[in-house]
Amino acid sequence: MSTKKTASKNRAKSANRSSRIFKLEDSKRLRDLCGPGHHNLQVLELHLADFDLKVESQGGEIRIDGEGQGPKLAEQALTAFADRVEAGADPSGFELEGVIRLVRDDALPTASGGGEIIAGLNKPVTPQTPGQRTYLKTLRDDASGLVFGTGPAGTGKTFLAVAVGAAELKTGKRERLIVARPAVEAGEQLGFLPGALEEKVDPYMLPIWDALNELLGAQEVERRKARKEIEVAPLAFMRGRTLKNAFVIIDEAQNATIPQMKMVLTRLGRGSRMVVTGDPSQTDLPDRSPSGLAHGMRILEGVEGVAQTALTAKDVVRHDLVARIVTAYDDDENGRNA
Repeated sequence: MSTKKTASKNRAKSANRSSRIFKLEDSKRLRDLCGPGHHNLQVLELHLADFDLKVESQGGEIRIDGEGQGPKLAEQALTAFADRVEAGADPSGFELEGVIRLVRDDALPTASGGGEIIAGLNKPVTPQTPGQRTYLKTLRDDASGLVFGTGPAGTGKTFLAVAVGAAELKTGKRERLIVARPAVEAGEQLGFLPGALEEKVDPYMLPIWDALNELLGAQEVERRKARKEIEVAPLAFMRGRTLKNAFVIIDEAQNATIPQMKMVLTRLGRGSRMVVTGDPSQTDLPDRSPSGLAHGMRILEGVEGVAQTALTAKDVVRHDLVARIVTAYDDDENGRNA
């Protein structure tokens, strides 16, 4: 390339660059936003690298330099991040990554915060992707008495449902939080396993207890459990009950049979809401039995008071590699079914 062409290209690139300044009056808040060793500024640069972003903290302000829309997006992300931290969210790189995803997809609420933070728990819970934000909005909409939330592992479908249920329990909006899962590994034949009921059930319910302990604290969970305000049980134990004034979560519902799904959906009583979560592609039912989750979603689609939200690999918020693994398996499955 000639010197003349190189100079012309550099001038065009320079003309496309711009700068923005982000300020906060509280210097401590600004330091918190930057993170230890300015780690969060590095997160901004990494996740907006396609704009050749340079972010520096100088004299009580953050200077953002980059190409195209990069500086504007970074400023929007910092503003929304600051609002979340002010509301009690953790000023972590993970939280900032979620905000950046929302900014890039133009999915931030029109007013920062916008009711998207689940407060009043041990830790505020915020959506990390556009899909999670849509799902959370559905979970909090009382017009939907029944919500189906589907998606691969790591999309937060169960955790967000537990968070909303725990928050409604704490505020007194619901009297009980009930979580049920099909105990497929035991074939629902828990009577044949050694030990008391709780000892039999706990191995299958550990992910739920982990989420509750994280959101409410172990002592409060034990206290509410003793008062029967929190109940975690196998799906089979829902039979014959009417669940009133409760927030009910049916987790791993892809492993429920059609009769089981009908049974549990008809347990819903006055003042209650139900969230059914699962991954239709991961059924563990024996003998290729049809999944009650897929069947229920199909026949209830369009029914008043029933909502459905499908999360995808784009909503995986574990390790970045998990999203790529999920996509690879989905592509392989689609190829074999083509």
